[in-house]
Amino acid sequence: MSEVTRILAAIEQGDVKASDELLPLVYDELRRLAAQRMSQESPGQMLQATALVHEAYLRLAGSETQKWNGRGHFFAAAAEAMRRILIDDARHKRSLKRGGGHEKVEIDAVALADNRNLVSDDLIALDEALEKLSEKDKVTADLVKLRYFAGLTGRQAARILGISHNTADAYWAYARAWLRLEMTDGSGK
Repeated sequence: MSEVTRILAAIEQGDVKASDELLPLVYDELRRLAAQRMSQESPGQMLQATALVHEAYLRLAGSETQKWNGRGHFFAAAAEAMRRILIDDARHKRSLKRGGGHEKVEIDAVALADNRNLVSDDLIALDEALEKLSEKDKVTADLVKLRYFAGLTGRQAARILGISHNTADAYWAYARAWLRLEMTDGSGK
């Protein structure tokens, strides 16, 4: 059992001091993931990687109902927390800039495939499409979140999700095509 898994189990059992032990163990990895993700954001981004890690950690540590099933589960939850923070930030910027109205935006499929910079509106459109995909196929949506928002490789994401690398590659190809279709004309079916 890894030290992170041991501490997560202690947190789950109500050990208040265990939360203080967790951050130093996972901080560098979370910071690396956040920095990688933030480097893909459009220029002028106000949110910094350090702030993203701290906010994500606060959300994770403050979640009383969370049951951690090990290191992989924790980092998947961290990726989800980072995604939600980035989406909230993008929505806040859009509401300030445009009065909060929703509009359909097109995204180049290559941008998703290559993890290129997405502007706030594109990020929100991606999030909305991911929510729809999650209703149809949660594992595939989780794969996209891990690869796109946490910056994990296909192999790392496959390991966390408990699927083979080949299956992850097939899901990734499907997800890119489905999301492109959903985001361009809303007919992802």
